[in-house]
Amino acid sequence: MTSLNAALPAVARSRWRGLGALIGTELRVQLHELTSIATSFIVQAVFLVFVGVLAREYLSYTLVGAVVFSTFQIGQRVQNEAAWIRIDHKLHELYHASPMTPEAYFLGMSVGVLTAYSAPIVLLFGVADYLVALAAPVALLLVAVLVAEFVFTASVGYMISTWFKNMRSIWPYSTLFFNFFGVLPPVFYPLFLFPKALQPVALLLPTAGGTALVEHADGILPLPTDWVILAAMSLLVGASLAFVGAVYWARRISRER
Repeated sequence: MTSLNAALPAVARSRWRGLGALIGTELRVQLHELTSIATSFIVQAVFLVFVGVLAREYLSYTLVGAVVFSTFQIGQRVQNEAAWIRIDHKLHELYHASPMTPEAYFLGMSVGVLTAYSAPIVLLFGVADYLVALAAPVALLLVAVLVAEFVFTASVGYMISTWFKNMRSIWPYSTLFFNFFGVLPPVFYPLFLFPKALQPVALLLPTAGGTALVEHADGILPLPTDWVILAAMSLLVGASLAFVGAVYWARRISRER
């Protein structure tokens, strides 16, 4: 038993070997893009201004959605970074030829990008907490939703980056993903403004489902119990499946170097 306990940390370390190093590397790289970081919440700001001026009664929904959307954007950053490393900078094979594991490569890149772009998320979270007056359990639920959202969007973004051999082919699919999950569904606006027959379908999207869960817990969006379960399950299952898929693709692409 003692030898088994001594071996477990080594197994864990070997699976994520190089994770801390790549997080630090990515953080340094991303922090040189100060303009990109500063402008990363322009879409959210535009929605907030328009809603604040034209439909202030919906501002609480937009604030919660803006926080979720800011985390969702991380996936596009991860996609771009992974594609640039593999296609343009030609460093992908170098990373995978090192002692770093494929899992550490994917997760280190994602966490590094998230850390660099955390300022807009924290800022909007603070604004939402102040203006919407989130209770402590609701704030904790929002944090949990953001974690699941990050796992989902970073995983999908990484997988998309591995499917193409040139940057131009990625942009149309990136735009579709961005709009289909983040702009068109009820993220910046309340679920009840979405066509009624399609509302359960919208909850299947992790972005819309996660936003609706927080709004329901805050008391501004009443939902039937089965819809709450549907939104929670779609978020958890979507994040889990996306993460498993990203790890699989990370391992597969490392064998193709």
